[in-house]
Amino acid sequence: MKEKHIYIIGSKGIPAKYGGFETFVEELTAHQNNKNIKYHVACLSDGKQANFYHNGADCFNISKKNIGPANAIYYDLAALKYAIKEIKNNSYKNAIIYVLACRIGPFIGHYKKQLKQLGITLMVNPDGHEWLRAKWSGPVKKYWKISEQLMVKHADLLICDSKSIEKYIQASYATYAPKTTYIAYGADLTSSLLTNDDEKLLKWYQEKDLSSNAYYLVVGRFVPENNYETMIREFMKSDTDKDFVLITNVEQNKFYDQLKLSTGFDKDKRIKFVGTVYDKELIKKIRENAFAYFHGHEVGGTNPSLIESLASSKLNLLLDVGFNKEVGEDVALYWNKEQHNLAQLIKHVEETNYSHMESKAKQRIQQYFSWDYIVDEYEKVFNR
Repeated sequence: MKEKHIYIIGSKGIPAKYGGFETFVEELTAHQNNKNIKYHVACLSDGKQANFYHNGADCFNISKKNIGPANAIYYDLAALKYAIKEIKNNSYKNAIIYVLACRIGPFIGHYKKQLKQLGITLMVNPDGHEWLRAKWSGPVKKYWKISEQLMVKHADLLICDSKSIEKYIQASYATYAPKTTYIAYGADLTSSLLTNDDEKLLKWYQEKDLSSNAYYLVVGRFVPENNYETMIREFMKSDTDKDFVLITNVEQNKFYDQLKLSTGFDKDKRIKFVGTVYDKELIKKIRENAFAYFHGHEVGGTNPSLIESLASSKLNLLLDVGFNKEVGEDVALYWNKEQHNLAQLIKHVEETNYSHMESKAKQRIQQYFSWDYIVDEYEKVFNR
């Protein structure tokens, strides 16, 4: 069987140092089973590093430009041109270019004819509703929506990591009769290597004035659409004696200052912004030892932090939206943005025994979201 060449564009590259897409590419290449597949991964570079191999994948560097937000568009286009040129020069047959996110829609039509001539299949992960994110200005939101539309139009296959996103693509762009499939994001199911008396963990608890099983936890980007305001307001209404720990980056963040003014959370000693944690074993242990995990993400597809939490936390309290319910199903509890709803749920979970939920959640993640399962699903699609 001939080698199948897959070019992956749109992550910042591997080894993974960043977020969801980078972790996805790391795991996809690390868990590879089918040895006939040859991965080529675009990596954002400062221009000093030569191309290299990682997890058996051919990693090609694209130098960043100092052009602000437009750099992401430039990066994807430069990676696309590199991939097309290499496929052409090496006469690779039935190659695939897999683009993560919809940044280059207005330009993709220009390359589509060339892709067809070379027998290249264009696959796209549409990600989530990027055009709904609060951080974007009106014109940028409009660009994202148009870009999404054009990526859908020209893709040979859209791989959606959320069933809700797949339904949205099918309904919103029915005129293009898009071909879609659903493959979820994966999770690391192994327990933390740290013990409860590990010095690293105990030092972190001491620094943050915390103790095991005595805090609610949230991990994620500090942006309005993740509903931090609702979670903070409702927590402040509750009479729990546990802490609310927020692992997120709030440095130079206007949203943080706005929230402080509007909620007065700085006067509630239970609410603790503790910065970021990049040590994988430590953050896994912090999740494992939380009393419960809050998840307020409202925009996007399957969120990595949600799957990681279901794989490791005792109890998960999720915002009641389609993206979250399709992942959590009956192994989590749900809240909405109505006044007192989450505060009442906090009271309820502290008065009720939900110890059975932890093993149920782990079983669900093991069955449908393990990286071995996800990578197997991808390899089936790539070899179709």
